[in-house]
Amino acid sequence: MNKHFDAIIIGAGQAGPSLAGRLTDAGKTVALIERKLFGGTCVNTGCMPTKAMVASAYAIHTARRGAEYGMTTGPVSVDFGRVMARKEKVRLDARSGLQKWLRGMTNCTLFEGHARFGGPREIRIGEELISGEQIFINVGGRAAVPALPGVNGIPYLTNSSIMDLAELPEHLVIVGGSYIGLEFAQMFRRFGSDVTVIEKGPRLIGREDPEVSDAIREILENEGIRIRTNAECIRFSQTAAGIAVGVDCTSGEPEVTGSHVLLATGRHPNTDDLGLEKAGVKTDARGYIEVDDSLRTNIPHIFAMGDCNGRGAFTHTSYNDFEIVAANLLDDDPRRVSDRIQTYALYIDPPLGRAGMTETEARKKGCKLLIGTRPMTRVGRAVEKGETQGFMKVIVDADTKDILGASILGTGGDEAIQSILDVMYAKRPYTTISRAVHIHPTVSELIPTVFGDLSPAD
Repeated sequence: MNKHFDAIIIGAGQAGPSLAGRLTDAGKTVALIERKLFGGTCVNTGCMPTKAMVASAYAIHTARRGAEYGMTTGPVSVDFGRVMARKEKVRLDARSGLQKWLRGMTNCTLFEGHARFGGPREIRIGEELISGEQIFINVGGRAAVPALPGVNGIPYLTNSSIMDLAELPEHLVIVGGSYIGLEFAQMFRRFGSDVTVIEKGPRLIGREDPEVSDAIREILENEGIRIRTNAECIRFSQTAAGIAVGVDCTSGEPEVTGSHVLLATGRHPNTDDLGLEKAGVKTDARGYIEVDDSLRTNIPHIFAMGDCNGRGAFTHTSYNDFEIVAANLLDDDPRRVSDRIQTYALYIDPPLGRAGMTETEARKKGCKLLIGTRPMTRVGRAVEKGETQGFMKVIVDADTKDILGASILGTGGDEAIQSILDVMYAKRPYTTISRAVHIHPTVSELIPTVFGDLSPAD
C-alpha cells in the first residue's frame, strides 16, 4: 500500500527532526525515516559523546596540575571504563529524548529502516512504499577510509568505532592531523595513551593560518604527543608488535608501530545507497548532493540538508539548513545559505574559536588589511585561571572597517568568538565592538582592546 504524506524526511540528524516539528505544527503530515540511530552524528558519534570525553580529559588534566592551584594530591589514575560510561549516558540520554519527542509528535509517522528512492516522489523502506509531495534528505556523512596500502589488512578505528573501545589503547596512532584527529589525540594522551599524529601535509590543520597551526602543534607536543608531518609514504601492516604505519620514505623513522590506529582523514556523504538516480537528483564528483542557495536540488520538490549537501560540515550549519528551508517554505522569509558566515571551533584544550576568513583567505581577496593580536598571557582571566596558552587575532578591512575574520585560541575561545560573530552578522564596523564595555574579568573583555590595537598588515 502506498501511503502518501505532505512531506518525507530521510534522516533524523540535526535538521530533520526540527523540520518535522515545524511542518507538523503547520498542519502537514510527515514521514520521518531513520535507518540506524536517531540524532545523527552529533548525538551518537560526534559533538555530544566526544565533548563528554573532552570534559573528562580536561578534569583529569586539571587534577594532575592540582599542586599549581594549591591542592595536595596523590598520583591521578584514570578509570577508562567510567570515562566511557559517562560518555555513553550523555549520548543515550540525548538519543532517547529525541525519540520520545518524535514519537509524541502529532501527524508525524516514524519509519525505521533504509530509505531508497523508487522515483521522484516515492521512497521504499523495506517492503513499504510511501510517497510525498516534498522530500527532504538529511542523511549526513561517515568517516572516509582512504585507499592507502595495507589499510584493509588492519583493524583500524574511525571516529565512530573509537566511541566503543572497552580498553585504553597503549599507543594510539592517528592518521590525519586536522580537527577530529587532534581532539582525539589530546584526550587519549590525557587518559594515559601514548599518541602519535601522522599528517600528510606540511603542518597541522592546514586550513588555518600558519601561526595558529604552529601554536596548536606546540600545545600538543608539550603534552607529549608525537607529531609527524610531511608523511608522504603512509601505509599499514600487521606485525607481532602491533600495527606498523609507514610515515616517510626519505627522512626520519620510516614507520611508527602502535597498538591501535585511528583514521581521521575526512568525511564521505551517505548518498551512495539512496537510489538518487531514480529520482534524478544530481550529485557532485565526491557524492555530495548539489543544492541551490535555498537548499533545493535540481528536482524542485526535493531538498538536501546537513552534511550530505557539502555546504557545511557542522551541527550548527545543519541546524541552520533547517532554519533556511523552514523560513522559505513556511515563513515567506527568503533566507539563503550564502548569508551564512563561516564559524566553527576546534575542541582541544585550549579551544580554538573561528569566525569568518583567515588572514590567508583575506589576502587572496586583495583587501587592504588591519590586524590585531594579543597573547593569552596578557588576558587577565587566562592568567587567573592558569591557562595562558594561545592568542587572539582579528582581521579588518582597512577601507570599509568591516570585520573579516577572527581566531581565538585560548581558554573560553569557543564562547568569546560569538561576540565578534554577532557584530559581523549585524554588518557593523569593528568600532562597534572596540567601543563596547565588556564584563571584567572575562576573556571577552579583551576583544575591544584587540580591535583598538589594530595595525596595517605587512
